[in-house]
Amino acid sequence: MKLIRFGTPQNEKPGVQLQDGTRLDVSAFGSDYDETFFGTEGIEKLSQWLEQHQDSCPVVASDVRLGAPLARPSKIVCVGLNYAKHAEESGMAPPEEPVLFFKASSAITGPFDPIRIPKGSTKTDWEVELALVIGKKASYVSEKEALNHVAGYVLHNDVSERAFQLERSGQWVKGKSCDTFAPLGPFIATTDEIKDPNSLDLWLKLNGKLMQNSNTSDFIFNVQEVVSHISQFMTLLPGDIISTGTPFGVGLGLTPPRYLKEGDEVELGIEGLGISKQICKAYA
Repeated sequence: MKLIRFGTPQNEKPGVQLQDGTRLDVSAFGSDYDETFFGTEGIEKLSQWLEQHQDSCPVVASDVRLGAPLARPSKIVCVGLNYAKHAEESGMAPPEEPVLFFKASSAITGPFDPIRIPKGSTKTDWEVELALVIGKKASYVSEKEALNHVAGYVLHNDVSERAFQLERSGQWVKGKSCDTFAPLGPFIATTDEIKDPNSLDLWLKLNGKLMQNSNTSDFIFNVQEVVSHISQFMTLLPGDIISTGTPFGVGLGLTPPRYLKEGDEVELGIEGLGISKQICKAYA
């Protein structure tokens, strides 16, 4: 199943996208895609509900805005330097264990909403990433059990301001959490839709030029390892997002570096998870 949310910002409603691309309003189901939904077998209940009510669900017009496909989660946990070639282009040694940092949930935006280049930014960068959504509370889970705690997968552009991230004192979170720095979607694909999250093609284009083109098989730490590792340090709640890192081809790694400016168009996609597109705008 593909979960979507649609409508104006802060007023999104839950929906589903069918295999033929038709989008349905499932507001009558009575639950948004939030911690309660994911933590109370909401996906299974929604699937059963649709068997009886799909024909009566209103169709969502194709020109209606898509929002992020889940309500704001308790946290976004990100993994840095998780592709071997990206670590190399960043001039950093491959980590011996997952590098973790947080991204503020207030950065979440829709898959086709603009990226707002923040005030004072000189080095806003792009990062296509596979993100996963936790479906069941996870604390001290083993790698063997890890995928049982995943509800689904979603496309994420982990937009980053490199000067804020690397040249200012403190942790990476400052360069990761600006408003609009977490475009998610267009949909969450439930786990039955993705055969192997550790073998997915992913790519990103800047103004039509291919910048990132890789496969999650280049992970240093795969999905199971990441979920298990993070759960040793914090409890992951239903609806939480884990973003698994970006492959080579970011602006920071180019010679000379290339960063986003007003008017740039970023398009990205992951096999089985759709395509998103963002136009860059100056902060107003």
